[in-house]
This record gives sequence, C-alpha cells and structure tokens, in this order.
Amino acid sequence: MAVQSHDPSLYEHRDLVPVRRALISVSDKARLLDLAAALAEAGVEIVSTGSTAATIREAGHDVTDVSEVTGFAEALDGRVKTLHPAVHSGLLADLRLAAHREQLAELGFAPFELVVVNLYPFEQTVASGKPAADVIENVDIGGPAMVRATAKNHANAAIVVSPARYDEIIEAVRAGGTTLAQRRSLATEAFVHTAQYDAAVANWFLEQEDRAWGDAPAAAEAGAEASVDSIFETSEAYVGYELFGLRESVLRYGENSHQRAALFTENEGAGIAQATQLHGKEMSYNNYVDADAALRAAFDHERPAVAIIKHANPCGIAVAPEGAADPIAAAHELAHACDPLSAFGGVIAANRTVTAKMAETVAEIFTEVIVAPGFDPEALAILTQKKNVRLLVLPAGFALDPVELRQVSGGFLLQDADRSFAPASAWELAAGEPADAETLAELEFAWRACRAVKSNAILLARGGASVGVGMGQVNRVDSCRLAVERAGERARGSVAASDAFFPFADGLQVLLDAGVRAVVQPGGSVRDDEVVEAARAAGVTMYFTGQRHFFH
Repeated sequence: MAVQSHDPSLYEHRDLVPVRRALISVSDKARLLDLAAALAEAGVEIVSTGSTAATIREAGHDVTDVSEVTGFAEALDGRVKTLHPAVHSGLLADLRLAAHREQLAELGFAPFELVVVNLYPFEQTVASGKPAADVIENVDIGGPAMVRATAKNHANAAIVVSPARYDEIIEAVRAGGTTLAQRRSLATEAFVHTAQYDAAVANWFLEQEDRAWGDAPAAAEAGAEASVDSIFETSEAYVGYELFGLRESVLRYGENSHQRAALFTENEGAGIAQATQLHGKEMSYNNYVDADAALRAAFDHERPAVAIIKHANPCGIAVAPEGAADPIAAAHELAHACDPLSAFGGVIAANRTVTAKMAETVAEIFTEVIVAPGFDPEALAILTQKKNVRLLVLPAGFALDPVELRQVSGGFLLQDADRSFAPASAWELAAGEPADAETLAELEFAWRACRAVKSNAILLARGGASVGVGMGQVNRVDSCRLAVERAGERARGSVAASDAFFPFADGLQVLLDAGVRAVVQPGGSVRDDEVVEAARAAGVTMYFTGQRHFFH
C-alpha cells in the first residue's frame, strides 16, 4: 500500500464529486435544518450523532445514527461516538485508489462525500466562567479528528466547519456535487479552524498551570531570585517575586546566533505573542520584534492599512484609497511601492483580512512573515505554496498594549504607549495658506505613519502612502536627506511629517528644495521663527501639532 499510495499513475482524476452520503455532527445548530432539508430532498443519506440527529429527526427527515454505522452505542458519557474504523474509513478512503475501494467493500464500510462538523463551544464555555470540569468536557476530540481526516481527503470529500458555507454546499449538491476547487477551499478553512481551536485550548491549559503555581515558587518564597539560566530551562520566569510570564517556546536563538532567547506570554494577553502560526518556518526572535513593529504601524490607522517592516523600521506604510475594489490589496501595493528593494525579506502586517488578490502580489516577493486578523481561504491556498513564509493570525480581541515596558540595567522603564494623535482641527497653521481637505488628509496620514519610524524620523507621503522614509539618524538633516533620496522624483508634490521639531531651518530646506508642498511637525524649537520663515519664503504650508512622536 505504501508504494501504491505514492504512485500518481494509480490515481484517477476527480473534480465533481456527487454527494450520496453525509455525516453531520454540529454544536452550532444555526441553519442546520435548511441544510438537512436540502440534503434529504436530494436523496442524500444523512448519518448523524446525538442531539444533531435528534434535531434532524424531529424535523421529519430520515437520519441514521452513528451507532448504527459503528455497531456500538455512544460510550463514556458521549466522549466516544465517532472514533471508530467504520466512521474514519469512510472519511479517509481515497476512492481514486482501487485498493482502497476494495478494502472498503471487504470491510463493509461506505464512504462519505460530505462531512459537516463544528466543534464543542470551548471558548464560549471559558468565557462563561464555568468551572474547569465543564471546560474540560468541552475540549472536542472526535470533532477535530473528523475535520482533519476529511480535510486531508479533500480529493474525495468536502468538509464544512461553518454554517456560512451551507448555501454554497446546498447549491453544489443540487448542481451535481462539489468541485475540487471548492473542496480545497473548504479544507483550508478546516485546518485553520482546528489550528485556532487547539491554540485556544493550549492557552487555557497554560493559564490553569499558572494559577496552580500560586504567588511564587518555593525558591522565590525563600528569597532567591530566578537565575538567568532558569529562564531558558523552566516554564516560568520571575522578576523578584512577581511572575514575569509563561514560557511559550524556546527560540532557536536571539537577535544573533550566540544569544539565547525564549518567548513568554502574559496572562490574558492578546498580541503578537498569542498569534496562531498557520504556516511556515519557526518564528525567530527578530521575526517577533519586526512583526510587533509592523502591527503597531498598521493598526495606527483606522482605514485598511498595510505596513512593511525591516529591522523594526518601515519600508512602506499605506492606507487604501477611497473606493478601492480590494482595499487591503491596494494598501499593500502602495506600501510596497515606497521601497521595493528594502521590502525584500521584510515583515508585513495588515489591519484587515488578507485577500487572494493581496496574496497573489505578496507571493511574488520574498517575505519573512505576514500577520493579519485573518486570511481568506483562497489567500491561504496561494501563500501556503511558499514553504518558508510564516503566516500568523492575530488572536481574538487583539489590541495594542496600553503600556510599554523596556528593560534597562538593574530595572525597567514603563510608559503609556504612544497612541495619541493630535487631530488636524487642533493644529496651528504656522506658515502658508490653510491646506485644502485633500492635503490636510495627506498630512494627517503622514503624521500618523511617522510615529512608526525610529527617531529622528521624517516621512514623505502622497496618496495615502509613504513615498520616502528617513529613519534612525542622529541628526534631522540626514533624515531629511535620506527620505528625499528614497522618494526620488516622488518627493516633488509630496507632504512631509517630522516626529519632532526642526532645530534649525537646514533640515526643512532639504525638503523644500526637493519640492515638498506641505509639512506637519510639532514645533517648539527656540528657532521656530527661522524654520517658519523658510517655509513662508518657499510658499509652503506648515502646521504645528504641539505634540511629538519620538520612537527609540
């Protein structure tokens, strides 16, 4: 069999697969009867479990209990229902193989062409505050096994995990069966579904383990602080008596190969540390740092936005143009256009679900990480063809942290996260004519995007996208030169944002000579008069925000 299953010549091509037999086992009964009625009307044999079978039967439709298929009644208070060869042979049989068809016949088992399963409501049970015993009973075992088995065997069967796909399935059944493209899409969605489910279960168990530890381990109670080595050798880290975090994973190495590193997660955290990895190589220390920087940049904007990051600095940031047919794809194209050379090997964050169109563009570019609230199934099918790109889905309830912590020798610093953006209505017109609505919108975008750039920061923007970025220089003149150099001809007619005031007029003059038409900056320099006069002499509009955005 091992030889036969790897010989492509022994497989038959299967596109349209008629649905003759369906297995249905769902916790979420939404629209269940609509689906059951359509299947019954089409003459499909329905096999079902427990309350799902009872609901279908009460509606007047014929249904076969799983126990009739397996020959065994449900056992162990329902913990064992579908974990049986009669079920899983029907899910996993590759009907393109003559040997599989023969074995099914010998065993007296029948295949399933459609499987509809959604899992026990684990997260809802946790959120309800019910005791741990109830939560444990909502850890689904048979459901994920059926979902994964059918998804693996999508060449022969369709797996449906969401009522949102019922209309599509009903139409397919009436049209003669599911297509291979449909089954691939459904399989992709199914594997994402089980990955997210398993991550939720794992996170809950980690939280329970933390609670079981109490306030501090025996060593801490005795006055001993955890050693540096213990951070990498145990599953918890303490700073004095306070729990620092739960170790999620030990990373291959840190910022450089000679440095050790580990990822720790906070209780009730919902950030990059809790993201679910769907595909790709193991995340590195640098991947996490850059992905977090990308998220901060993308989620500074309310409109669909994409940020591309390299070494914690933006290669490009953009929001979608008004009326874009595919907003997130449009935002990515604009962000990438800012500095395509630097975007090679970068990290991408999107503040909306990644679409197939965006995926098609990204797939042509070497990218380390893509992180987003979600991925359309078609996008996943495209991106998972790239074996190395890491795909991360943000956890439910993702939010940027309200405070930021940074270690310094002998202690740490804590501050409010920089989430405040003075609105244009509060700005002071320092030079030139008041900007029109379009220019003001460009300046507001530049002002928000500039916050993600390491100081000294200068960002040139046009059309809701960065076109030149000058970052991390030790004087503002060099940052201005770098932004103009990277923008090239795009600098002429662009707008500029500076994260802090211009201490002299020389930096601003670099922007003016390049053709920048409007500038926004905090103001507050003792030489503001000189800077304002330079803008006025060039006929350029300049606003003061009264607020700076240093980022170190």
